[in-house]
Amino acid sequence: MPSIESQLADLRARSLFRKLREVTSPQGTTIRCDGKALTNFSSNDYLGLANEPWLREAAKHAIDEFGVGAGASRLVCGNLSAHAHLEKKLAAFKRTEAALTFSSGYATAVGTLQALLGKDDIVILDKLCHASLIDGARASGAIIRVFPHHKLDALESHLRWARTTQAQDARVLVCTESVFSMDGDRAPLAEIVEMKNRFGAMLMLDEAHAVGVFGKNGRGLADELGLADQVEVQMGTLGKAFGVSGGYIAGSRHLIELLVNRARPLIYSTAPPPALAATSAAVIDFLMTDAGEQRRQLLTENLRLFSENVSAAILRPRGVQSAIIPVMIGNEDAALAAAQWLQEEGFLIPAIRFPTVALGTARLRVTISASHTTEQINRLCESLGRLAKRLSG
Repeated sequence: MPSIESQLADLRARSLFRKLREVTSPQGTTIRCDGKALTNFSSNDYLGLANEPWLREAAKHAIDEFGVGAGASRLVCGNLSAHAHLEKKLAAFKRTEAALTFSSGYATAVGTLQALLGKDDIVILDKLCHASLIDGARASGAIIRVFPHHKLDALESHLRWARTTQAQDARVLVCTESVFSMDGDRAPLAEIVEMKNRFGAMLMLDEAHAVGVFGKNGRGLADELGLADQVEVQMGTLGKAFGVSGGYIAGSRHLIELLVNRARPLIYSTAPPPALAATSAAVIDFLMTDAGEQRRQLLTENLRLFSENVSAAILRPRGVQSAIIPVMIGNEDAALAAAQWLQEEGFLIPAIRFPTVALGTARLRVTISASHTTEQINRLCESLGRLAKRLSG
């Protein structure tokens, strides 16, 4: 086993070393990072809610009512009414029988897959699924099959294999994201739903980067496409467009009862602070209003503005499909240099490298918020245009 020091030296040599940045301001389109004011195009706070004054007040009110801690796991004495209230709102928001919240999106994915699958079951994942879904699939002990990104013929082959060579009572679960976190592209959901229905499989859909962005009142991409009622396991996050923290599963009452009894991150973790639950419930109320829809439309307008003004060399053929726009670079050293150059231009857009993405596919991950101003977006487009020339020259 190599020493810790040699492992760190190897990471540095391959331009894969990371360190934490200290942010000394609230989240927003301008933050103070490592002592410097930067325009922030790296956050998942798509609706600009993380530092919203009325949400801060909702959190303060909840602290006054419930205190700062839940005291225990939710099955012991930590299931406060704030959590129960949020889950009722989430179920109504997602139009499902029930919902269950977890302390993080990672815990949601791992706990759900462990609870649903056993060693005789099969889970089929898109190759670019989030690390939490991959880790959950591995931890479940199920048979894992992976299909190349969006390659539906490979998915169909895996489903046919599962139904013809494995035990007929095996649970077969297809797992994908609706909007992929590092590429920003959308899954071909209609085709996936048709295919899983044809082979009698279940679908677990991670809507982390779609909730709040797509669908009526921000219910997600499956809702926008009229497919939500055909997704058995609807996963989402409270830490991106919601601006808070945590994750959830929405689905049938029986699904949620199974998770309560088998999802280890829920059973063996202290419940999240009740103020987070109360604040997330306030976000749902906001999304259901005209003001919430206007905020979502503002994000759409900002994405249109970016798309119309940024260099075509930046967008590549894929264009803008979501609030996530990858600027593909490839080489890890070059990606770090590009991120540093943009920081000198006044922007925070860190380089994304292995293992978050495959070796040789390093990129900058630009994210657009409803709170970005026209001037901020135009400045970014100008800088990215100059960056594109530097990269091609």
